[in-house]
Amino acid sequence: MEECAPMKARIEPSLDDTPPIHADTASTARRPAPAPRSAYRRFVALGTRWMDNDAYGHLNNVVYLSLFDSAVNTLLIEAGALDVERGSVIGLVVETHCNYFAPLAFPQPVEAGLRVGRVGDTSLCFEIGIFAAGAAETAARGHFVHVYVDRASRRPVPLPARLLTLARELQ
Repeated sequence: MEECAPMKARIEPSLDDTPPIHADTASTARRPAPAPRSAYRRFVALGTRWMDNDAYGHLNNVVYLSLFDSAVNTLLIEAGALDVERGSVIGLVVETHCNYFAPLAFPQPVEAGLRVGRVGDTSLCFEIGIFAAGAAETAARGHFVHVYVDRASRRPVPLPARLLTLARELQ
């Protein structure tokens, strides 16, 4: 279930046990599939907005990355692992990915399932699934890689203790 494998080895993440898709085998690899609720450790309820719908009547693809960002930061703030205004360590997004499986639309409530797929010395890979509220499988799923840096210097720093504890709880 390792979605956050090193980027050198894959171009397509997967929450299931299928091997990663490599550039030379992309035509024969299995398509990503929705993930079940059981793949995630925590859930965050999120709302959709009128402006999130596009001309096709569903959430625009860019909205999902915003939902990922809101879910991860909500979890970090609630857990006391991120102080947006005064914290000396902040997480910068350095990689994102999303696969889409089913449409969602305003005013539909959604939930984000979260887990941590990889813990590095200075980074975390958050795996996120977006569900219609109460749904059994993801409408979309993907990941965010955060590198943690000193707020002033923007240089990578070791993960703070509270963040590391939370990350281990979410693995």
